Amino acid sequence: MSSRALTVVLLSLGLVVLPVRATAEPARTPSAPAGTGALWTAPLEGTPTVTRAYEDLPHPYAAGHRGADLQGAPHGPVLAAGDGVVVFAGMVAGRPVVSIDHADGLRTTYEPVVPSVAAGQQVARGSPIGTLATGHAGCPVQACLHWGLRRGETYLDPLALLQLPRVRLLPMR
Repeated sequence: MSSRALTVVLLSLGLVVLPVRATAEPARTPSAPAGTGALWTAPLEGTPTVTRAYEDLPHPYAAGHRGADLQGAPHGPVLAAGDGVVVFAGMVAGRPVVSIDHADGLRTTYEPVVPSVAAGQQVARGSPIGTLATGHAGCPVQACLHWGLRRGETYLDPLALLQLPRVRLLPMR
């Protein structure tokens, strides 16, 4: 069974699947701040179900997935992952997007989200920022939230902000 097929099976069982490096080599991009789990919350209610994980790309201009897609309920609330200031709430390439600046130069993005906030507005961790729209490309369920994280121009894995249980798959013997 391919690793992609196994991931689909695990996701269908409701398990959170996160990539785990097979070697001890350092990541190519800096990680989110250590020990920040208490400062952050998932952007959707409940424990997030990942439908597509963040991809660690070899260079800034490589094609790939710069965020995590989370299964959500159509028109359900989307929450601010941390305290911050809304820097954008509107349309980008025909899709509704919200971006929030946080401490330490971090910025989270949420798409497709019909905003209930406006640029310049302060938001608190866990407060509603809009509702999840349907129609996210590549989403295997009715609605997915694409959740992104950057520090400056460097993309990071947004799931690193949360203290989620990790699943490690061992080879069959």
